[in-house]
Amino acid sequence: MTYSIGRHELAAPVVLAPMAGVTNAPFRALCRRFAPGLVYVNEMVMATPVVQGNPKTHRMITFADDEHPRSQQLYGSDPEVMGDAVRQLCDDGRVDHIDINFGCPAAKVTRRGGGAAVPARPELLRAVVRAAVSAASPYGIPVTTKFRMGLFDDWLTFKRTGEVCAEEGVASIAMHARTVEQHYSGEARWDAIGELKEHMLSLGGSMPVLGNGDIWEASDAVAMIEQTGCDGVVVGRGCLGRPWLFGDLVDALNGREVPPSRPLGEVASVMADHAEMLAQHLGEDHAMRDFRKHTGWYMSGYPIGSEFRRQFALIKSLAELDDILAAMLDKVGADTTVVEGGERIKRGHTNGPIKVAIPEGWLDGQTRRSLDSDVSIPDDADVMALSGG
Repeated sequence: MTYSIGRHELAAPVVLAPMAGVTNAPFRALCRRFAPGLVYVNEMVMATPVVQGNPKTHRMITFADDEHPRSQQLYGSDPEVMGDAVRQLCDDGRVDHIDINFGCPAAKVTRRGGGAAVPARPELLRAVVRAAVSAASPYGIPVTTKFRMGLFDDWLTFKRTGEVCAEEGVASIAMHARTVEQHYSGEARWDAIGELKEHMLSLGGSMPVLGNGDIWEASDAVAMIEQTGCDGVVVGRGCLGRPWLFGDLVDALNGREVPPSRPLGEVASVMADHAEMLAQHLGEDHAMRDFRKHTGWYMSGYPIGSEFRRQFALIKSLAELDDILAAMLDKVGADTTVVEGGERIKRGHTNGPIKVAIPEGWLDGQTRRSLDSDVSIPDDADVMALSGG
């Protein structure tokens, strides 16, 4: 199976979902080692600090010289600011692809009608998407969008969101098959992905629909596409501690045999490489604090014992990490494999359901109906760092 984004023909219809504090340049480089030629999206940044020239935000927008397509996700609820941010990134030649996030569940944003609440106001959604597409089009840069099913089970907006995105010329859409209220709890509802695909086909369009949610193994991607008819998959938590998953996905979606779970010795080698790359990117002190969370993800499902897990969670240097890895392999064995079902242990966020914060009065029936034409812009200019949902 192939897939293209703009002028870039990909090895498979697979996209790395942007994850705050994870999908930085070192992690994306590691994933590309196992599967070059896919879409690996950088951490989400807000449109406002891009326009304002915030140094931290601009440092986050970092790509390797050989990284293509250079994919960046933006968040923003102000059409003018979104257009300015996209135009700036395109004009500077920094990106090959822009993804717009409409799934952010942060209460301080949805409380103002921004983030994942924007699809509840389809004309504001339209204005933001139109601004991004209009700004990117002169540069030949494709714009895609990612969103959730809706705010609650009784307020699902995904079909209308898909319609608006198609009408405004986005290249593809992706849906995380959970509501904002569900957050990361329970199971992703793949049937909604199928409903979205069917709905888009009923409109006579050919825009690709990608599914997101609970892709833990390569077989899950095959199953999602078979069950829903979607055109590809977006992978988030499933690749935490498993950057080789992308190589497995390319094999599975191209009909090739998928390798077995990696033995502990291979995992340790990848961990050491990842930590070294992160240290070069962030500096060793910062990198080692950041890498602690990755050690838990890498070791998920491997019977290494609680003492090694504790040591990994406290690492302070590359040398210390190397010593712990060596001691672990000496005691447990490099050929040790993951326990049965270990690949499916959930990694990353698992919290939910959550209390969704929305503007006062939105649950009133008459007010809700009035939101169809509401284009008032939420004030989220002071929010500089968010999780993309």
